[in-house]
Amino acid sequence: MPVGEVRVGGFGGVRGLVDWLRERAVDLVVDATHPFAAIMTGNAAAATAELGLPLLVLRRPGWTEQVGDRWHWVSSIGEAAALLPSVGRRVLLTTGRRDLPAFANPELWFLSRSVDPPENHPDNVEILLDRGPYTVDGELELLRRQRIEVLVTKDSGGEQTAAKLTAARRLGVPVVIVRRPPVPAADTVATVAAAVEWVRRGSGVG
Repeated sequence: MPVGEVRVGGFGGVRGLVDWLRERAVDLVVDATHPFAAIMTGNAAAATAELGLPLLVLRRPGWTEQVGDRWHWVSSIGEAAALLPSVGRRVLLTTGRRDLPAFANPELWFLSRSVDPPENHPDNVEILLDRGPYTVDGELELLRRQRIEVLVTKDSGGEQTAAKLTAARRLGVPVVIVRRPPVPAADTVATVAAAVEWVRRGSGVG
């Protein structure tokens, strides 16, 4: 765990976050949440705006489409689910366990990979519990063994889970990829080193 106070869980919306920041006399806020944690990022933007605090958004770069990729960009999980019947019927889902209800289409078969088990899931969804980082060889074996016809993922970026995109490219498997939610108007950096430098400048350290 990092040095300092660690809090697990939410703050109780914008109001709770405002109170927490004020009680601790916070000077700077760095939002280093997942690229799809839109609610927390929005709350951070609203709370820092109310208090007049500087906000930095740390976002690793998204994935870049390469030659040979067959990507279908969508703006939401619902749009991804609606598109699937026209793309493939045996689906590898890597969007997270909370999105499973959107894929309750009995005409399709899904293999959903996640770190934690879902509380419930549609009957046409098989669960695979696994944690990255993944290898290209391992992803190739999975796609072949399960006869996957289409991959569904979010543009989360990063190297730990990018192997599935390489495997899909090599096998000619199409990918339905959900765009990231917009980032609020704030300073934005792509690396931890750049975020540390921003904090140092803002706090007068170094």
